[in-house]
Amino acid sequence: QVQLVESGGGLVQAGGSLRLSCATSGRFSSIEAMGWYRQAPGKEREFVATVGSGGETYYANSVKGRFTISRDTAKNTLSLQMNSLKPEDTAIYYCAVATRTRLWIPTAVDEYDFWGQGTQGTVSS
Repeated sequence: QVQLVESGGGLVQAGGSLRLSCATSGRFSSIEAMGWYRQAPGKEREFVATVGSGGETYYANSVKGRFTISRDTAKNTLSLQMNSLKPEDTAIYYCAVATRTRLWIPTAVDEYDFWGQGTQGTVSS
């Protein structure tokens, strides 16, 4: 039984930082990418960042330069360092794993096969 569990969310003032973590358990057939998504109230789930099997990273324009994604391949854990946070970064943050091989780094929601339950990150102004 594959599980993903996020942690590290909380309340922070604008300009502050949060570090999210995602722990996995169970056996994956393969891991082609691990990513972070977020969903704000009343909005659709949106891509934040991902790291491919070769270590390549890709970020949404809205977080580029402020967020850093990293993966421990030995432990299959994922982190997201979020700096210079803005109120518009407030959302539930989800960790996800993509197992299907593609020629591109997956960023669409339906390209990810396993999801965590999410952790709330709130940025006050």
